[in-house]
Amino acid sequence: MLSLSLPLSNNVLLQPVFLHGLSGFFHLLLLIAVSLSWVWKKLTTRIRDDSEEKHDSILFKTAVFCSLGVSTFSFLLGLFNYFYWYSSGWSEENFVNLLDLALRTLAWGVVCVCLHGGFFSSGERRFSFLFKAWCVLYLFVSCYCFVVDVVVISERRVAVQTQCMVSDVLSTCVGLLFCYVGYCVKNKGYVRGKEYDGTQEPLLDGETNVADALETKETKGGDTVTPFSHAGLLSLLTFSWVSPLIAVGNKKALDLEDVPQLDSRDSVVGAFPGYRDKLEADCGGINSVTTLKLVKSLVMISWKEILFTAFLALFHTLASYVGPYLMDGFIEYLDGKRLYENQGYVLISAFFFSKIVECLSQLHRCFRLQQVGLRFRALLVTMIYNKALTLSCQSKQGHTDGEIINFMAVDAERVGAFSWHIHDLWMVALKVTLAFLILYKNLGLASIVAFVATTVVMLTNVPLGSLQGKFQKRLMQSKDTRMKATTEILRNMKILKLQGWEIVGFLGLFKKTLEPENNKRERAERENEY
Repeated sequence: MLSLSLPLSNNVLLQPVFLHGLSGFFHLLLLIAVSLSWVWKKLTTRIRDDSEEKHDSILFKTAVFCSLGVSTFSFLLGLFNYFYWYSSGWSEENFVNLLDLALRTLAWGVVCVCLHGGFFSSGERRFSFLFKAWCVLYLFVSCYCFVVDVVVISERRVAVQTQCMVSDVLSTCVGLLFCYVGYCVKNKGYVRGKEYDGTQEPLLDGETNVADALETKETKGGDTVTPFSHAGLLSLLTFSWVSPLIAVGNKKALDLEDVPQLDSRDSVVGAFPGYRDKLEADCGGINSVTTLKLVKSLVMISWKEILFTAFLALFHTLASYVGPYLMDGFIEYLDGKRLYENQGYVLISAFFFSKIVECLSQLHRCFRLQQVGLRFRALLVTMIYNKALTLSCQSKQGHTDGEIINFMAVDAERVGAFSWHIHDLWMVALKVTLAFLILYKNLGLASIVAFVATTVVMLTNVPLGSLQGKFQKRLMQSKDTRMKATTEILRNMKILKLQGWEIVGFLGLFKKTLEPENNKRERAERENEY
C-alpha cells in the first residue's frame, strides 16, 4: 500500500503522507483490536477441551501462508527502503512510509500467529467477524492506493516508484484473496478439526452422504449455551454472536432444540435462588415483603446492567446532538467561510462517527434494557408461582386463581416493560438542557422564548398525563375483575362438567348392578302368577 513519491497538489487525499498514514493507522487499529479481543476472551471465556485444536484445513493454511507472506514482504521492503533512504536522505514522507511498513510487518505477523493458534476461528472452521472485517478494510485501502497510482500515471504529473507500484498491486491481490477465503470459500465438511473427504467412510454403511456424516457430529442448539455468554468484544458490539442461529433459521424453520440454552445469569434457574435469598435477607422473611423492598431487590440484582445502560443512554444523547451543534458550522463551510485547513474533513468525520456511536449505543441500550425487563418479569412470575403453591385455604379466599393469574400475566409484564423507561426522567432533563444550549448558541437571548414555550407545553401535558393515568388504572381494575370472573366461571364449569360425568357414570353403573336383581324378581313374580 505504498504510493506516490513526490507531493502532488493541495489535494490531501492524494498526498503520499496521507496514504501511508492511513495505512499505518488501520494496521495500528488492527493491533489494538486484536489485543483487546484477546484480553477480553481471556477474561470472559472458560477453558474448553478443544481450545488447543489445530487447524489442518487448506482454508486456514492458505490464510496463514498469505499473512506470513505479507509480513515478510513488508519487512524486506522496509529494509530496502531504509538503506536506500539512508544513502539518499530522509524526509517526512520517508519516515511515515517506514513507520507504515513496520506496522504492517507487526500486524500481519500477529494475524499469522492468531490464525495458526485458532484465535480467528468462529466455530465450524469459519473465520471470525474481526478477521472478515479486516479483510474488507485492507482491500479497500489497497484499492484506494492502487487507484491513486493509476490516476497519477495516466495524468503523468509525477513519477511513481517501482517498488511502490508493485507493493500496491500485491496488496490489492492479497486483499482480494483474503476476502475470497473469508467470505466465499465454503467448508465442505470437518470432523473434529479435520477435513472430511469421504475416504474414512465405511463401505457397508448406508449413510454415505457427507451431510449425513456431518449431522451425526453436529451438536444441537439446545445442548449448548448461548454464544452471548462467551462472545468477544467485537462480536458483542456487532451482534455477530447471533449469526449461527440466523444461519440455521435461513436453512429451515427453527425448532426448540435449535435454540441455545440461556446463560445461568439470565435463566430463572440460576438467577432466582440468589434473588430469593437476597430478598429474604433484606425483608427478614418472604412473608414481610413490601413494595419498596421488592423494587430495591430487583434493582440491586441488575444494577450493573442498569448502570451500563445509563452510560449508553448518555452516549446516545450526546451523539444525537452532535449533528445539530455542528450544523451551523457546516453551513458556513459550504458558504465559503473556513476557519481552518481541512475543516470539511473534520466536520464529515464528526458527523460520521457520531452517527455510528448513536446507532450502536441505541441498539445496545435497547437490547440490554429488554434483557433487564425479561429478567424482572421472569423473577416476579417465578416468585408469584412459588407463593401460590404454598397459599393456605384462607388466603386463597382473599386471592382467587384469576387474580393470581392476572398478577403473572399482566402486572409482571408491566413491571418488565417499565425497564424501557427507567432512564427517561434524567434523559428528558439532559435533552432539554442540550437543546437549550444549542439554541442559545445560535439564537442568543431569543432562545429563552423557545425554552419558555417548551416548558409551557410540558406543563400543559401534566393534567392530560394524570387523566390518562386514571383511565389506565380503571382499565387495569376492569381487567382484574374480568380475569377473576372468567377464571371462576371456567373453574365452576369444569366442576359442573365433572359432576355431570360422575352422575351419568354412576347411574349407568348402578343400573348395571341392579339389573340381575330386577331380572330375578321379575322371574319370581311370573312363577308365582302361574
